[in-house]
Amino acid sequence: MQPSSANASELFENSLSRCVIEVFVDAPHIIQPADLRANASQTEPGAFDPADGQPRRWYDVYRDLTRAIGLDESLVMLRDILKQRTFDGVFGFSQGAAMAAFLSALLEKPQSYPPFLVDGKPPHPPFQFCVCIAGYRITDPLADLVLDPTYATTTLHVIGKNDIVVLEEWTKILLGVSANKRVEEHDGGHFVPSKTSWRKFLAAYLLDPLGDIPSPGRGSVSSTPNSGRVTPVAF
Repeated sequence: MQPSSANASELFENSLSRCVIEVFVDAPHIIQPADLRANASQTEPGAFDPADGQPRRWYDVYRDLTRAIGLDESLVMLRDILKQRTFDGVFGFSQGAAMAAFLSALLEKPQSYPPFLVDGKPPHPPFQFCVCIAGYRITDPLADLVLDPTYATTTLHVIGKNDIVVLEEWTKILLGVSANKRVEEHDGGHFVPSKTSWRKFLAAYLLDPLGDIPSPGRGSVSSTPNSGRVTPVAF
């Protein structure tokens, strides 16, 4: 699924292609100029730049910040993609990271949202891993049902210490429901870190999310990846 920024796509295409078979999916909701103006004061990020140049989002935020408008349409679209093939994990940035965590939790208990089922069965098994860069918790009654009290999918959370778009305290709310988490920080802002140490770290993590992989801030990660390839869906 399409990452919420161009540099996230470039990270996959330029750095991880040898070990990762990536699948990008655009969010279904196109943002109109009037929407951008209306949401300029909203506290939750939404727009990003997919391949077609149209700003899109997975959902809009209701004015009182208690509901994710359009979330159901996005879930139906994702259901139809997931039932077609098997993915090892999911990678998301910003609103895409919020969706990645939510989708990971939903695959653990798909019966909590019957429209997500296919002939009464889950469309896909739970992911082996989830990567959330600048992620946060979706605010919606369905998200509360799915994420509470916790979700179990192994999740890497990446926080930008100077991110002024997704604040660290927002990410910490998501951390509170992530039972099997690893947290890494970078000194930058609202972007996917792309220094060599980070590229190597992310490549190694995608291949072995349970492995003892050194932090990108504490030394380099081996440039020789484990054998095999993984297929994450990225958004």
